[in-house]
Amino acid sequence: MTSSTASRPQTTSFDLEQLNQKFETAFPREILAWSVENIPTGLVQTSAFNVDDLIITDILYRDLKHPVPVVFLDTLHHFPQTLELVAKAKEVYNLDLQVYKTPDVDTREAFAAKYGEALWDKDILKFHDLTKIEPLQRGLAELNTIAWITGRRRDQAVTRANMPIFELDSNNRIKVNPLANWTREKSWEYVAEHGVIYNPLHDQGYPSIGDEPITTPVGEGEDERAGRWRGTGKTECGIHI
Repeated sequence: MTSSTASRPQTTSFDLEQLNQKFETAFPREILAWSVENIPTGLVQTSAFNVDDLIITDILYRDLKHPVPVVFLDTLHHFPQTLELVAKAKEVYNLDLQVYKTPDVDTREAFAAKYGEALWDKDILKFHDLTKIEPLQRGLAELNTIAWITGRRRDQAVTRANMPIFELDSNNRIKVNPLANWTREKSWEYVAEHGVIYNPLHDQGYPSIGDEPITTPVGEGEDERAGRWRGTGKTECGIHI
């Protein structure tokens, strides 16, 4: 049995189409409040500690005072600033932080020794399967996840323009996108109003921050995620496909 099929949750009894109609114009706090009330167990947040992820954490932990496990995928290839932010957020919010990574390797050097130098250049799909997809599915299964919260917005990229607020993933788990109907401007307004901590790379031309070797600054007029996997034709790592 693989990690993607282990502990697969039962089909949800929620009418997601009805929920999407109800919450289409709702604020993220309303969507998250409904989620914690109606999914009291098996609710987790997945976070890359981009600014939108931290807004969700702030609403859950500070505003709603309803902490949930926060799943972070340590790909071993993050920017140092990202890892520093993870440690700071854990302290600020007293996070229930659940870290998952590629099995049997603990450093970037060990990863390269086992799977080859610059695997992302040779086989980006394998790189993401090892560093993100398998660790995430293993984590969601181990945490008996019924629903997982993401920080995606429709205006981040054309590939996300029609994203619903509530959807099912390939393993029949609910995926909650409370910021789907928000904009970049609204996110930064929230950060300023509530003093949310964020990655300093956001101030250096990186609106979306992934792995250091395959993330570049974004130019004026480009999608927020244009700096991810530049030149490869990829728009997603595979987690949200």
